[in-house]
Amino acid sequence: MAGEPPLRPDQFDRYRRHLSLPELGVEGQRRLLEAHVLLIGAGGLGCPLAQYLAAAGVGHLGLVDPDVVDASNLQRQILYSTADVGRPKVEVVTERVAALNPDVEVTTYPVQLRSENALEIFEPYDIVIDGTDNFPTRYLSNDACVLLGKPNVYGSIFRFEGQATVFDARRGPCYRCLYPEPPPPGAVPSCAEGGVLGVLPGIIAMIQATEAIKLISGLGTPLIGRLLLYDALSMEFNEFRLSKDPACPVCGEQPTVKQLIDYEGFCGLPEGGALEAPLPSVTAAELAARPGRGEDFLLLDVREPSEYEMARIEGAVLIPLGQLESRLGEIEAWRDRPVVVSCHVGGRSARACRLLAESGFTEVENLDGGIEAWSLTVDPSVPRY
Repeated sequence: MAGEPPLRPDQFDRYRRHLSLPELGVEGQRRLLEAHVLLIGAGGLGCPLAQYLAAAGVGHLGLVDPDVVDASNLQRQILYSTADVGRPKVEVVTERVAALNPDVEVTTYPVQLRSENALEIFEPYDIVIDGTDNFPTRYLSNDACVLLGKPNVYGSIFRFEGQATVFDARRGPCYRCLYPEPPPPGAVPSCAEGGVLGVLPGIIAMIQATEAIKLISGLGTPLIGRLLLYDALSMEFNEFRLSKDPACPVCGEQPTVKQLIDYEGFCGLPEGGALEAPLPSVTAAELAARPGRGEDFLLLDVREPSEYEMARIEGAVLIPLGQLESRLGEIEAWRDRPVVVSCHVGGRSARACRLLAESGFTEVENLDGGIEAWSLTVDPSVPRY
């Protein structure tokens, strides 16, 4: 209706500190209230993102996450409580956001992001914020944003380090300009394997939230073409310039990626183009049923000593993955005998299995799900971490 004020009286009260900023003001707050922002992931990054964007008055939040709250999330995913363990994450986030700011509408997508649903999910949103922790979803999100012409506010965390930028192929590089192809499965350890300092995702998420608010309101200079790296141990920020790659397979001058694919099936492609043969594997239950550990077969643990001290499977021999190649002589007696390799969740042990097979070990199996699966399905007295 003509003449209607852009904000209600209660909104003037709620957003008073924003309205006091002449660079933002009423018009900027109105843009925030009208914005549609999609969060990919409701984990360590997604939790503070949802809270701060809702508090800022971003009027429409979408949330993609198929997971339920696990006790191991609580160390860093600060939106959840102990009572929420077992509940769908999107359900809990919706409740918390509604309690924080009734101005905000939340649309939930409790599904795995796939090639068949990504474009439809992304289409109604102005900005996509990537808070994922795996390469297939990162590449899928990037490609969908490029195809739809949407900015992708990117953040990632690992151990004590994080990084953030804004990928917008209309004005600068995309994620593939930096990393053209996904790494092979297991080549890069996950946060579950390597760990993460609990406060780290909050710091990176705040940078992402700031960039999203700047993009919506037109404030400042966005991180397009600039990658911000943060080291918590040294408390240092470093910035690197990024350039658009003319040969980028998705946003370059002659793109080869013109439709979405699911990268789980492609990350294992070696240079020749053929898929690597699947690794022989054993479940935790099957391993528990095998007698003669240490006599009839070797259980090789390739985690780090600190992890081994926290939790171990009885009878396992520890040789960290980084030392395995130089210490093969210690397990020479098992070259033609059964070897089962374990780690935290199965990624490092898969690499170790391939190394052993390439070194002439003939009966090598990977423990599916690692010691995590052992704790969950065989021996709950073994601590989870």
